[in-house]
Amino acid sequence: MHILWNDQIVEREAVKIDIEDRGYQYGDGLYEVVRVYNGHLYMVEEHLDRLWHGAEKIRMHLPFTKEELTANLKKLVELERFKEGKLYFQVTRGIDSPRNHALPDPEKVKGVLTANYRPYERPVEKMEEGITVAVVPDTRWLHCDIKSLSLLGNVLSLDEARRQGFDDAVLVRDNKVTEASAANFWIVKDGTVYTHPDGQLILPGITKMKIIELAREMGIRVKEEAVSEEELFTADECFVSGSLTEIVPVIKVNDHIVGTGKPGEITKRLLNAYITSVDTVCGTSKNKGER
Repeated sequence: MHILWNDQIVEREAVKIDIEDRGYQYGDGLYEVVRVYNGHLYMVEEHLDRLWHGAEKIRMHLPFTKEELTANLKKLVELERFKEGKLYFQVTRGIDSPRNHALPDPEKVKGVLTANYRPYERPVEKMEEGITVAVVPDTRWLHCDIKSLSLLGNVLSLDEARRQGFDDAVLVRDNKVTEASAANFWIVKDGTVYTHPDGQLILPGITKMKIIELAREMGIRVKEEAVSEEELFTADECFVSGSLTEIVPVIKVNDHIVGTGKPGEITKRLLNAYITSVDTVCGTSKNKGER
């Protein structure tokens, strides 16, 4: 397995992370996950834009340009020689010794980049059958718009849902649905699609952006508007979205069956439109069909 380590591609065994790297000690860093179809890095420009916005918010200097990073990510994908996968990359603020809570001088401490590329296939079974979610209080910090390495709140919410026997968590803060443990959350009511507006309470999803674009092209009404916990239980359809999951229907919230208990028609239309968008951009027709 090869790793992009700063500006070099090396064998995994060659990578050494210092014990005083701020990513290791503080979770002081950012990450992105890009879906790769037919060797094509889907919506990579949008992912990099989000990375740069996140870096600005946490006052981190990125030690590379977008062009340099894109070129190296493409080299990594080409080297691994499989067409369908997930590309994970992260950058920490770097090694600061001795350990100090204060942000270091970016002229003296350089960020550390790592990236890996692994096989990944479309989750067809979940798309066809749907998943279940448990309502879990959203107790995360108030900078959820930053794709931070600090994911303990997300991890604990997923674990709580799994302990209750559900596939995922739907997070609620102040009686408003925010998102799932690692995906944006949507409901459909009376033909209108609702999802939480961007802001500090949710991650501005790249797939979310594409779904809104596709829905409007299809004449499906979309409202970026927070819905209440009670509205979860009156929704006609629910689904989650993300770069890896694409669009996955939610068929059960707690003990409540959503709609008919099967993926809804608007959810399926949006999924097919999303897959068509991928096919058009990436030149692949794998796993196409009605879902």
